[in-house]
Amino acid sequence: MAMLEVKDLQVYYGMIHAIKGVSFHVNEGEIIALIGANGAGKTTILHTITGLLTPKGGQVMFEGKDITKTPAHKIVELGMAHVPEGRRVFAQLSVYQNLKMGAYTRSDKNEIEESLEMVYKRFPRLEERKNQMAGTLSGGEQQMLAMGRALMSKPRIILMDEPSMGLSPILVNEIFDIIQSVSASGTTVLLVEQNAKKALAIADRAYVLETGKISLDGNAKDLLNDDSIKKAYLGE
Repeated sequence: MAMLEVKDLQVYYGMIHAIKGVSFHVNEGEIIALIGANGAGKTTILHTITGLLTPKGGQVMFEGKDITKTPAHKIVELGMAHVPEGRRVFAQLSVYQNLKMGAYTRSDKNEIEESLEMVYKRFPRLEERKNQMAGTLSGGEQQMLAMGRALMSKPRIILMDEPSMGLSPILVNEIFDIIQSVSASGTTVLLVEQNAKKALAIADRAYVLETGKISLDGNAKDLLNDDSIKKAYLGE
């Protein structure tokens, strides 16, 4: 059984049919990339999975449970975390306070402390700046904070929306290394990313989204060498 299964998802914005019967699945332990041009509907799919949008039709199953109509905060409690596009850190709170916010669904203080240590180990810069206001961090540091905050809920699966957007090439490499290490430590990853080349290089499988429909899917390494993908997304 897949950990996450999306079946025939239909999402509308008013009269606009944004997502037209999208189906895909994510198995435990995989990194799955969802790639496509701007406006293809990638973020809409993530928002629907995590309960921020309600679909007109279709189904979202998480670990065998139908979560299509489950409110967003309950979905976090089930073990799903979402790193939104544009990072969305709490600018007026410190780095430490932001991280603690990520653990709001958990009650065991010792376990929360353990998670905090784990996040600091993975992101040493966050520990150095733990008392700094999140709004004063650089873009790369804010991205790390958003990822660290999501990991504080001890998710079984983490959904990341455009983690490399607006970052320098060096930081992009760093963020992708971190995604791989999050995966290696046992968290399943669904990655929405404009940088198709980078995403396909670390993913197990990938789905290509075009104007609300999946046009292609397969092994990520095969898609990396696919001529139509190279033309459309890899600038070759």
